[in-house]
Amino acid sequence: MRTKLLTDGPPRQHAVVFDTDDEVVGGLTGWAEQNDLPGSSFTGIGAFSSATVGYYDLDEQEYAEIPVPDQVEVLTLAGDITRDGEGGWQVHAHVVCGRRDGSTVGGHLLRAVTRPTLELVVTTGASHLRRRHDPASGLALIDLDAS
Repeated sequence: MRTKLLTDGPPRQHAVVFDTDDEVVGGLTGWAEQNDLPGSSFTGIGAFSSATVGYYDLDEQEYAEIPVPDQVEVLTLAGDITRDGEGGWQVHAHVVCGRRDGSTVGGHLLRAVTRPTLELVVTTGASHLRRRHDPASGLALIDLDAS
């Protein structure tokens, strides 16, 4: 994974480019931690050799995993990077992937491996966004009162 600061700020913009065989969610989370990123959002395009997306089952309060074992184009990837309740970082991303036959699959990005590249533009703000556990949904939601 390679990065470059595009604009100084805040807000700052960074180009983040993943190379073949890079793991996306872990790589982005590690980069956020290393750079003590404040609240951030990102968009991206590229391709995966494999991925797992999820559909959140509200009744079960868990993600139903949808494996994507084939090479796919990343048609759109959007998300945010926030602090979690324990002080670490959390990447929350949704993706739509295009298959060879033109069909699509999408959902919450759980895991993905890049092939050949994934290009993100990350915009960082001036302060951290934090998440808190919401017992009604079972999700960690952005807590604007704590940010």
